[in-house]
Parts: sequence; structure tokens; C-alpha cells
Amino acid sequence: MTYKLTTYKTLTGTKQILELPKKKRTEAIIYKDNTPTYYVDCFDLQTESNVIMNSLVLGQKKSISDVVKEIAQKNNVNISVKEAPLFSIEKSHELTEIELPPLPENWLS
Repeated sequence: MTYKLTTYKTLTGTKQILELPKKKRTEAIIYKDNTPTYYVDCFDLQTESNVIMNSLVLGQKKSISDVVKEIAQKNNVNISVKEAPLFSIEKSHELTEIELPPLPENWLS
């Protein structure tokens, strides 16, 4: 899949964030230990992990970020959804091809 690797200039320095080319509220790139590791698409009903995320996000009317925080606490893992910094200037971006797996199912039960 193609993602956008964006470099932002912020007050504290330069940050790189892997983003979706077209941001949707039902999709997210999940970072583990500050590295892009997983991809969630709540409307991909072919993947069991994404079906479970669909019910967690849409069923509980929560954001993907909130659900990911709960999963992180429950499983004691350092995962999060990265957003563009609030005070930043987009310095550059490039399209990059990588395959990110869905979240592990055992974290979602």
C-alpha cells in the first residue's frame, strides 16, 4: 500500500510521520515504540482484526485513537496513533510503499 511520509518542522525540531494519502476517520496507522507497525481499516471486513476494530470503534462510538489507547493499556504495549503536530509547517513529503499488517487479534479480545 502507498503511504505519505511527511516531514514537519515544529517548535521542538523536525518530525517525520507516516500518513495515509487521503485521511479517513475509519483508517489509521498504528505506531509501536514510535515506529509505524500496523494499519487499521474499520471498513475492511475481510480481515478479522479489522472487523473487531469496527465493532470497538463504531459500536462504542469512540475514535480509533481512544480505542488504541485502551488496547495499549490492556496489553501493556506502547502503541499509538500519530497526528501531525499542532504547531508545525509541512516541510516535505514523499510517497512510500510498505505493507503494514493489521493489529494482532489477541490484543483485541
